[in-house]
Amino acid sequence: MAPSATYDTIGCAYSRHRRPDPRIARQLWSALGSARSVLDVGAGTGSYEPADRRVVAVDNSAVMLGQRPHDAAPGVQARADALPFADGAFDATMAIFTIHHWSDPGRGADEMRRVSRRQVVLTFDPEVHNRFWLVEEYVPAAARLESARRLSLEETVELVGAARVEVVPVPHDCIDGFGWAYWRRPEAYLDAEVRSCISMLAELPPEQVDDGIARLADDLASGAWARRHADLLDRDVVDGGYRILVAE
Repeated sequence: MAPSATYDTIGCAYSRHRRPDPRIARQLWSALGSARSVLDVGAGTGSYEPADRRVVAVDNSAVMLGQRPHDAAPGVQARADALPFADGAFDATMAIFTIHHWSDPGRGADEMRRVSRRQVVLTFDPEVHNRFWLVEEYVPAAARLESARRLSLEETVELVGAARVEVVPVPHDCIDGFGWAYWRRPEAYLDAEVRSCISMLAELPPEQVDDGIARLADDLASGAWARRHADLLDRDVVDGGYRILVAE
């Protein structure tokens, strides 16, 4: 889980822009199998928590926990590498877009295994993720950031002990505003609040982002972006490197 200060700063608008996409939700809930009790580690505002199971949420950021809906599962402020629960307390643990932020991913994975029999992790393959047009053409510093601090997919699979890896397609109208969500709606990246909810942009110094976003605005106005990426405009989904890992 990220240090609380990180998401206390960049997580302030999460409840507006990081909403669960129903197609991704269905895939995640299927991966949980028959689990009736679920611990959501790095839960944040509660995206993708199944409503038909007993859920407990854990996050290290008070700001993120404070944005959880009033009817959301109960939240506990704690670290992923020190979960305050007994061995085998849950049927499953889930970790959504969070393991790459944890200060000690190995210890966090051990803790997930300790408190549950099944682990479901939504993460991404940095090699695929960094081929995004936004990164390659406008904000290359994001690739350097991801490569410097992220585990490879193979390393994460080994860490989690995953027996199954599923591709998570990103639909063109995805409503969860993560990095690749607006791949066919590039104008969204001009919105500073949208960018504040995408860690690969929000955690960079402004001078490493602003010039690229200004060039994107110019390319959208001139039609250069649309000409260069005409092949994307007829596609419904893309592979942005997002993966569900399932261990048991």
